[in-house]
Amino acid sequence: MRKLLIAFTSLLFAAGTIGTNIGPALVDDHPLLVLMLSARSRVLFASVPYIDAFPFFLVGFLRLLAAAVALYYVGRLFGEKALRWTEAQVGEMPRIYRWTERATVRAGWLAVLLMPGSNIVCLLVGHLGMKASKFFTFITAGIVIRLIVMWFGGKAFEDQIKWTLNYIEKYQWWVVGALFAVSFYQTSRRRSPGAPDAE
Repeated sequence: MRKLLIAFTSLLFAAGTIGTNIGPALVDDHPLLVLMLSARSRVLFASVPYIDAFPFFLVGFLRLLAAAVALYYVGRLFGEKALRWTEAQVGEMPRIYRWTERATVRAGWLAVLLMPGSNIVCLLVGHLGMKASKFFTFITAGIVIRLIVMWFGGKAFEDQIKWTLNYIEKYQWWVVGALFAVSFYQTSRRRSPGAPDAE
């Protein structure tokens, strides 16, 4: 089960990277596909003008929940190893990471509610032993709140989103290439060669 959990989490990470990077090129024509791959805030926001409310909320909710639950159980099963591995993947810890870590330790349930898409929050609350029932309650509420904010924010800036995507349409695949180049560069700088040992 531990090996399956790591494989599933790794698959989600890979899909998220691909979905985020190809988003600028495909989100207007294939918003559902992009959302299935990645439900990061910028993808959610950019997809709003091109998708109906029901699939937006359904797919966005399931994609966010899948990542959150996987990371929660990674933190719960692997504990400190998972946290140190995550730090190794990021490299030098930015201040926002450290702040998020401290905030989660002090107010776990509130961090889950306000930052349901944060990898470190889900890892930490699993590691700190938050009850599964409590986690599911607050992660569900947090995801719903996030989707509502993204939906109405996207509707409020619908014209600006469309203008931006239309503006970069001529160079969209150059943008995608640049995003993948950044992803590969960040991967090459990681200090850890792989995921925490499933054994």
